[in-house]
Amino acid sequence: MHRNRNRNTPTVRNTRSTATALVVAVVVLAGCERGSSSGPAHSTSGPSGCPAAQTRAQAAVSRAERTDIPWNGPTSGPTAVAGKTIVYVAQTMTNPGVAGAADSVRKAARVIGWHVRVIDGGGTPAGVQAAMSEAVDVRPSGIVIGGFDPGSTSQQVARANAAGIPLIGWHAVASPGPSRRPRLFTNVTTKVEDVARASAQWVISSSDGTAGAVVFTDASIPFAKYKSDLIRKELATCAGVKLLAYENIPIPDASSRTPREISSLLSRFQGRWTHSVAINDLYFADAAPAFRAAGKKGSGPPFNIGAGDGDPSAFQRINSKQYQAATVPEPLSLQGWQIVDEFNRAFSGRPASGYVAPVHISTADNSHGATTWDPAGYREAYRKIWGT
Repeated sequence: MHRNRNRNTPTVRNTRSTATALVVAVVVLAGCERGSSSGPAHSTSGPSGCPAAQTRAQAAVSRAERTDIPWNGPTSGPTAVAGKTIVYVAQTMTNPGVAGAADSVRKAARVIGWHVRVIDGGGTPAGVQAAMSEAVDVRPSGIVIGGFDPGSTSQQVARANAAGIPLIGWHAVASPGPSRRPRLFTNVTTKVEDVARASAQWVISSSDGTAGAVVFTDASIPFAKYKSDLIRKELATCAGVKLLAYENIPIPDASSRTPREISSLLSRFQGRWTHSVAINDLYFADAAPAFRAAGKKGSGPPFNIGAGDGDPSAFQRINSKQYQAATVPEPLSLQGWQIVDEFNRAFSGRPASGYVAPVHISTADNSHGATTWDPAGYREAYRKIWGT
């Protein structure tokens, strides 16, 4: 969400300005519900597609689909600090990425010998604020900001900073690494620019540059909004790709809203709708019943790719060819271990590692039945660093 990956940096402000201009040009908001649908957009299409952009996309997709990537993360650092307690504040545990990262933090913490408590914000601003307040009140050794904007809990973040409690984000701000405003020891995420670009390139490549695309996002989450704006920008590099609609469906509303929106889109665009990109795989879980009811084949079209988070249910849909063809997954298990390692560095007075996992595209052809994207080598590397 990752979520999630934009919020307070100059680069993000510049990107937002560009994104705002795009929105003014192509978006017509509709309806009274939270979220909206817009389209069709003004992208041009033609029989020739986009040969140059398609060639670049095919090369990039081929690289991203490789599974034989050696461990390129940290191999040295402080040994394990004993007796620490971590609180993981989740934006909502109904978001598979947020929940997957939380589970991975728990597992890594058991290896290093720490205790982890998860507090669920329930997906609402008030719930997340209450969860952060509770986290700060228990005075843990460290707090994970799991998939939400720290700006939405600025008072609680300030209290944690004042108390000397290190904060580590998971998809909390746009960029990986340390953040000054808000003050985070580090933020663990893939690069949102890489994830957005890879998902759009997959659409360009797999469609031979002639797709009719729909983008699903949650514009209430700055990270997700930034990601979907980047997806639209990359799709626009191919003149043969037409952006049919930009669907703004808040993640907490996805289960109720998505089936209705899918039915409406199918009615509006019919065979012109060939590909979809969603900022989170969960949209396709909610879309499947509507596709099925409309008589659409699970193998597509539309051919659907999730730009995060790569939870097990997404892999199951991909491997069984049930209304999802690909995902750009977060390595959730690796990231949980990285979060624990980054806290260990913070507790030891050391700087953040600076590690960023490379982008990857998973399909039925390269996942070989797996239900996660789990790169090799990180467990052994972190155990060696911690001395466990």
